[in-house]
Amino acid sequence: MVLICDGIGINRKARTVKKLIGILSSILFVSVASQAQELANMSQFEQGQQIYQANCALCHMDSGSGSPPIFLALNGNEQLADATRIITNIKQGAGAMPAFPGLDADEIAALATYIRNAWTNSFGEVTVAEVTSTLDGLEGGVQIASVWDGVYTEAQAQRGQILYSGTCGSCHGRRLNGAPEDPDMVSTPPLARARFLRVWEGRSLATLFEYTRVTMPADNPTSLTDEEFIDVIAYMLSVGGMPIGTNELEPDTQTLARILIQQSQ
Repeated sequence: MVLICDGIGINRKARTVKKLIGILSSILFVSVASQAQELANMSQFEQGQQIYQANCALCHMDSGSGSPPIFLALNGNEQLADATRIITNIKQGAGAMPAFPGLDADEIAALATYIRNAWTNSFGEVTVAEVTSTLDGLEGGVQIASVWDGVYTEAQAQRGQILYSGTCGSCHGRRLNGAPEDPDMVSTPPLARARFLRVWEGRSLATLFEYTRVTMPADNPTSLTDEEFIDVIAYMLSVGGMPIGTNELEPDTQTLARILIQQSQ
């Protein structure tokens, strides 16, 4: 009887241990799965952060605070709760915000996820499936051009040259090389050729247009009209060797958003 009781006790202990192992295994599996999902989300979040830094931080700032009323704050913005709206705005632009037609579904999902969860935001993940579904519902495709496609006219560039000489040249140099004419001045960034193109590669003319019209000239921002700003940009393109075309650049953000700055054809 003692042996039988001992056997029963051992069997009970074995079953208990087996149950514990099963429970621990389940917990471990859930924990590993949760960590894997967290790592996957973190990877998407980090990718979105990189895209944000390259395309959005110039206007919306690293902190997401923006520069209201021109560039809206993203931190604490309740409009970000609408994922469909964010996806559409990234792809097609909205108001002063240029479109980013060059971003694919994965990149849009990563960017939207970052914006919706960075800083103090907590609006949740945006999946690639959501992006694809939203983009499929948009009417028409987005035609993308390049600065090498002849997007300005010679007359426009000539007008821009006159404006540049009187407004911009003293800081950015007569040859747009970023070297100020006054040696006591702080050096300014170049506005043409290789160094300029490396900084602005992949961005649209809309981003360049909106940035310059809000911040330049440094000593008197917004003192030029939109038409004058776009003429200066046409001159910058001409100095950079981009070919002339038959139509002038228009100071329209949505149109400019479809013209990408590229280092080569």
